[in-house]
Amino acid sequence: MVMTMTRTEAVEAMFAHHRTLDQQLKLRVTSLTGAVAAGGPYDQEVADLLAYVADEVLPHAEAEEQTIYVAAAQGDLAGTVAEMIAEHRDLAAAAAGLASVPDGQAAARQAEAIAEMFSGHVAKENLILLPALLDRDEVDIAALLAEMHSRTEEISKAIPAGMPGRVTGARSASGSGQAADLDVRELAPARRHESIFAAYQALAPGAGFVLINDHDPKPLRYQFEAEHAGEFSWAYLEDGPEVWRVRIGRTAATT
Repeated sequence: MVMTMTRTEAVEAMFAHHRTLDQQLKLRVTSLTGAVAAGGPYDQEVADLLAYVADEVLPHAEAEEQTIYVAAAQGDLAGTVAEMIAEHRDLAAAAAGLASVPDGQAAARQAEAIAEMFSGHVAKENLILLPALLDRDEVDIAALLAEMHSRTEEISKAIPAGMPGRVTGARSASGSGQAADLDVRELAPARRHESIFAAYQALAPGAGFVLINDHDPKPLRYQFEAEHAGEFSWAYLEDGPEVWRVRIGRTAATT
């Protein structure tokens, strides 16, 4: 059990998890860049990379902010923690932006930038933040690790399944009683996010539309949270495995 670990073992476990995340992310980036270099389709590689970031990397990052970052910020690392939280936001935005790049070469460059960004981020955690926590005898690192694992699981489960249920009586942008559908399945990946955000910007306060997609659009939700926090609603109506339907709304308070 994690709680029986020594302080050093707990930090080493965090190092090991960082290595796994970094390696798995790079494997997906390599698959994407290889597909682009071969001149073949690369949509699936983009989807796999985005899914890994959404399912593994970003929930881990959010859990870190709620646990070890809180502990680190109580000392002399408040500035470093603030920088690292900003790096989490930059990583989420970079991943979301991958879906709107114009071509394969741009996708490969964006993917490589994501890998470089993440590697630099975990290096900072490994070399600065975790050693500093290890030097503080009052910090229960094993307990923080256990809590971080627990919160990561909660966050991962909440993103696809913890949203409100079917929304009824929603108004479309035109004010009618039924939200309009936006089916992006036939669009190229580079056009999907552009179309979705254009539809969102066109919404009147209180209105919404139903996004229809061929994969779970969790990375899109992260981008909405980064750019429109508190201004949108998100409700899964259908959760795969072949079709995802999500009602995206503009809150009545948005101006």
